[in-house]
Amino acid sequence: MKKYAFLSIASLIFAASINAQEISKPNMKITPPKAQKIQKQLTAHGDVRIDEFYWLNNPEDEKVIDYLKEENLYYESMTAHTKKFKEDLFEEMKARIKENDQSVPYKLNGYFYITRFETGKDYPIYTRKKGSLHAKEEILFDVNEMAKGHSYYNLTGLNVSEDNKLISFGVDTLSRRKYDIYIKNLETGEIYPERIPLTTGSATWDSNNSVLFYTRKDEKTLRADRIYRHTLGTDPITDELIFTEEDETFGTYVYKTKSKKFIVIGSYSTLTSEYRVLEANNPTGDFRIFQPRERGLEYSISHFGDNWYVLTNKDNALNFKLMKTAEGATTQENWVDMIPHRNNVLLEDIDIFKDFLVVSERNNGLTQIRIKKWDGNADYYLPFDNETYTAHTTQNPEFDTKILRYGYNSLNTPASVIDFNMETKEKTVLKETEVLGGKFDKNNYETERLWANATDGTKIPMSVIYRKGIKKDGKNPLLIYGYGSYGATVDPYFSSVRLSLLDRGFIYVIAHIRGGEYMGRQWYEDGKLLKKKNTFTDFIDASKYLIEQGYTSPEHLYASGGSAGGLLMGAIVNIAPELYNGIIASVPFVDVVTTMLDDSIPLTTGEYDEWGNPNDPEYYNYMKSYSPYDNVQARNYPNILVTTGLHDSQVQYWEPAKWVARIRDKKTDSNQLLLQTNMDAGHGGASGRFEALKEVAMDYAFLLDLEGITE
Repeated sequence: MKKYAFLSIASLIFAASINAQEISKPNMKITPPKAQKIQKQLTAHGDVRIDEFYWLNNPEDEKVIDYLKEENLYYESMTAHTKKFKEDLFEEMKARIKENDQSVPYKLNGYFYITRFETGKDYPIYTRKKGSLHAKEEILFDVNEMAKGHSYYNLTGLNVSEDNKLISFGVDTLSRRKYDIYIKNLETGEIYPERIPLTTGSATWDSNNSVLFYTRKDEKTLRADRIYRHTLGTDPITDELIFTEEDETFGTYVYKTKSKKFIVIGSYSTLTSEYRVLEANNPTGDFRIFQPRERGLEYSISHFGDNWYVLTNKDNALNFKLMKTAEGATTQENWVDMIPHRNNVLLEDIDIFKDFLVVSERNNGLTQIRIKKWDGNADYYLPFDNETYTAHTTQNPEFDTKILRYGYNSLNTPASVIDFNMETKEKTVLKETEVLGGKFDKNNYETERLWANATDGTKIPMSVIYRKGIKKDGKNPLLIYGYGSYGATVDPYFSSVRLSLLDRGFIYVIAHIRGGEYMGRQWYEDGKLLKKKNTFTDFIDASKYLIEQGYTSPEHLYASGGSAGGLLMGAIVNIAPELYNGIIASVPFVDVVTTMLDDSIPLTTGEYDEWGNPNDPEYYNYMKSYSPYDNVQARNYPNILVTTGLHDSQVQYWEPAKWVARIRDKKTDSNQLLLQTNMDAGHGGASGRFEALKEVAMDYAFLLDLEGITE
């Protein structure tokens, strides 16, 4: 019994019954896990917090693992009656996906590159064809074979040398985002013996195909802080350290420009950036600073011809502007405006071609693609006729072409890959993702963009989809999703998986709350640091609007979010739990104060510009006032499903584990509170394309069960 020392007898009995037979409904009272309370005093700025579940912060402790297993058994027990439904949902979602699918080929350096999947297999097969799509296929990697024997497997950072003979790649088998880099000879198929550990997985080749530049991580914090130079055929132990990012609030990375002329080292924090450049044909040379870092100055660089193109917020350009400078005069006094700053348009990215400049913008929340000819004879936008769409440029690795490749999808339109002739304006749809099963018709779904009034009078946009014919009588189940951090914008996107909710009567809503950049850079500035609570109140006000307008009611309203969106979930159940019948919090960041005070935890110091530094009393007090774990009360909470991964490097498993333990200890209701820990995975969940669907099926079964929908 030692293994289950912390398990209740009722849980063990019920777990055994699951294995013995199919159970349609629990027929006995199941005792929820009760974590041991061991008080630990945490003191900062004279303020004392008592953390009775701090002991869960030790994955090496057998008692901790036993507790997580107990929670998993409790989850299995409480949801045993939905086991078949989860399996059916999984098969239903899987059946919509074309299993033997492949990507649209793109051409790079004389080869067409293709990613394809085979029926019944979880992982991609990376291939290429020389010169023509009719040429013989070369298999670069069959990840299905590579993943055998691993419960988690992630291949990333594929980078081919300029002579097309070598490829570097990164492998993570723990879901801790600690990648080993390997090198493969594409002519012989040999994987070289040199293994470079503890990297980001990405690397870039010099022009001579003999030197590889890559980024290493700190063993403990996982901050990407060092750039190394590896010479082919040598022991990685002897690799030369060429740059160390000393500022613990910064990370670093390395890449090659599209022009292939320069290797670039980038340093970044939330508010500041800096670059170093070196000619790619001189790999042993010294990098030189492009523009020294200045706090608050953000910029990114692209090279073309004899010039650099700089996307920057210089001169208080909050929404960014595009500037230009000569190749040999890179400091900011030499930068000249090309596209000036606009108060109502966020400049997000650029793509450079021989004859055209393509600009990705965002205006009133909507993505736009602008095409300008260098000679000034053309300047126009691609036309889009929807308010719930997203469009973005994709693989455009070559300069000398008139073809722009971009992607498009909307809430009710599957993703398309499109080639657009910038000269003739002819559009060719190369692929629209197929939704199999013969039941999907985009015309069966209604999409809307709604605007809620926030507490401070700000209009909060929402993207909405539902099956046509619903009545706004307050009886519709509705799932509202939010994120709202880091300036990350969740655009309205199509999901074949989501159809399993929509076709059962659910309305689905994305709340574009402050903290993202949906409405421009100011939208982000108004949802971070000492304005972070706007993110939470925006989401709550959007929820209230949906109730007021009859889309749903508190008895049928559900919310979900993950990571920083899980923080959002934790905050709203403390502030307005009465609005929601159910919450799904995935890998939630909920113990804000404790985590941000611990600079040994991965990524913490780099987060100061997002959340604030709690070593400053003002930020400490502010984040304590909203930190979900610190604000759990003796009150009624909605039904809650919390998911996490034991190996999560972004949000450590103990945050959701402690949060669940404290809610269970204090809550005054009999609603469900479930914690499910994937003992093999990390922040991104399962690695296979179909394994990930099982996690979605788990979430959907939780929601549908609360609505009494069983098939």
